[in-house]
Amino acid sequence: MSIKVIVTDIEGTTSSLSFVKDILFPYARAHLAAYVRAHAQTKHVRAELTAVNEIVGRTLTLDESIAQLIRWLDADKKITPLKTLQGYIWEQGFRQRQFLGHIYEDAAQALKKWHALGIKLYVYSSGSVYAQKLLYGHTAYGDLTPLFSGYFDTHIGAKVDAMSYRHIAETAHAAPKEILFLSDITAELDAAALAGMHTYWLVRDAAKPPGSGKHRTVREFSEIELA
Repeated sequence: MSIKVIVTDIEGTTSSLSFVKDILFPYARAHLAAYVRAHAQTKHVRAELTAVNEIVGRTLTLDESIAQLIRWLDADKKITPLKTLQGYIWEQGFRQRQFLGHIYEDAAQALKKWHALGIKLYVYSSGSVYAQKLLYGHTAYGDLTPLFSGYFDTHIGAKVDAMSYRHIAETAHAAPKEILFLSDITAELDAAALAGMHTYWLVRDAAKPPGSGKHRTVREFSEIELA
């Protein structure tokens, strides 16, 4: 295969699931209500509250909106306004050095190597583009955002919809067969493969061994072959 573009997921792929679930999600939940109340009249938060109203089909009070957002958060719903607000909240934590964005060492090394080879790198995550840039901008390996040519979130479509990956290919100005997609979720890999992309399944610490299933599987980025 001739790979010109690599698109990577974050959770379970370049970053540990525990970092997101044990650090980022609890931080967002603990600060969501106070953040929304403090910034409810700002343009960026007001826009997300309007989006919440559109999704539920009625105009909510501020308290009702906060309660709805928390219900979505607790259910781990991939709802765009929730993900956007989480990104704003996480910015506080990153800027206050409450935490650093976790990136696996093998992922950081591979991303730097691929970038140096001239391969275009993109991120596709259910987390907002804003949150993605925060995570990659504050890591133990420094600011990794210069490595990426672009970022995609659920605004481009659901991660289990093949059309989303076709849109990504169009944006990256590459044929799907020239693109490699990396993820730990098989439903996402299935959608990318249906769109014509190459795939690798990151199993990391999962019980399923490499070499099983219909996607090529690896434990870490150093095992990925682009030839």
